[in-house]
Amino acid sequence: MVNKFDDFLVQNHKSSFYYSFLLLPPKTRKGMLTTYAFCRITDDIVDKSNLSDDEKMKLLNEWEEEFKRGLRGKSKYELMNNLGLIIKDFKLSIQPFLDLISGVRMDLTKKVYKTFSELEMYCFKVASTIGLMSIELFGYKNIRSKDYASNLGIAMQLTNIIRDVKEDFIRGRIYLPQDEMERFNYSKNDLANFTYNDNFVKLMEFQTKRSLYYYEEANKNFHPEDRKVLAMGRAMQIIYQRMLKKIIDVKYDVYKNQIKAKKIEKILISLGCHIKYGILNS
Repeated sequence: MVNKFDDFLVQNHKSSFYYSFLLLPPKTRKGMLTTYAFCRITDDIVDKSNLSDDEKMKLLNEWEEEFKRGLRGKSKYELMNNLGLIIKDFKLSIQPFLDLISGVRMDLTKKVYKTFSELEMYCFKVASTIGLMSIELFGYKNIRSKDYASNLGIAMQLTNIIRDVKEDFIRGRIYLPQDEMERFNYSKNDLANFTYNDNFVKLMEFQTKRSLYYYEEANKNFHPEDRKVLAMGRAMQIIYQRMLKKIIDVKYDVYKNQIKAKKIEKILISLGCHIKYGILNS
């Protein structure tokens, strides 16, 4: 478990999230870095390949307890005590943090999803929660910003699912709804063999349309009143929508093509959004 998180952040600096808040004011940046570290470590607990699911569950439960202790400044981890202070200072809601842990826990208890309604809840917990934490840190004013964060989180997680079909299956997880795989006649055996065919393309097209729908729902709730609050989210949105476009350009063949955003691309997009919407536009 991570005690000091500075080294952790440096080691994980390539994440899209990291570049989107480099230019924040010191106090807000510290709050985001601390929150970000909590989110990344929470996710990494489950993705540790050298532990059994039972061991991961035990570690995740302990992590949740340390989070609750950190709210009182009693955690054995510096990160949790720092996070507790930030939650108090920024008057953040505790529920998104607990929901994130709950969502990550689903990766240990639920390996397949029968319908999208099941998957949507997972996407909200592991992705939308991070956006909700962020807008509270920035001090949103318009209630529609919560809908922006919620929809954007789902859209981005669906983009991840489309991109990472192969890697997720190797990890023993299938996020493509089972009823939709049946609808497009794409079997688990096809997935296990990483079969790229017309059925797979149609299945991915369907997933992509859904992801684009949630991006559009987010756009509808991007209120000018909170443009600075949502600048970081907008940067993330552009980065992820460009990745989705790259997937479309390779005709959804994510089995053979590694889709990712370049470091310089992330930096320039983040800088551009801060100039257009954010702190550099003050």
